[in-house]
Amino acid sequence: MTAKGTQPSKGSRVGRYTPAEESGRYTAPIPKTVRRSPKWYGPLVLALLLLGVLLIILNYLTVLPGSVSAWYLVSGLVVILVGFLMATRYR
Repeated sequence: MTAKGTQPSKGSRVGRYTPAEESGRYTAPIPKTVRRSPKWYGPLVLALLLLGVLLIILNYLTVLPGSVSAWYLVSGLVVILVGFLMATRYR
């Protein structure tokens, strides 16, 4: 009932709850089986991160062929970046 005791009209939808399914805005949740990463994904992320760090360390210890090179540093950083980006997608 409103303040003056009259009923609101049935066509009025202001302030009324509308289920999400009825309004067309509902998005079903993703099933948990779909959200899981494959078992090899986690070890690959760790391997990429460790490989990038190892590449940078070996570059500065002059163990890699070609002495100290900026390309080893760049490639190590790229491998770390790829590992980091994959880690953000891990579920």
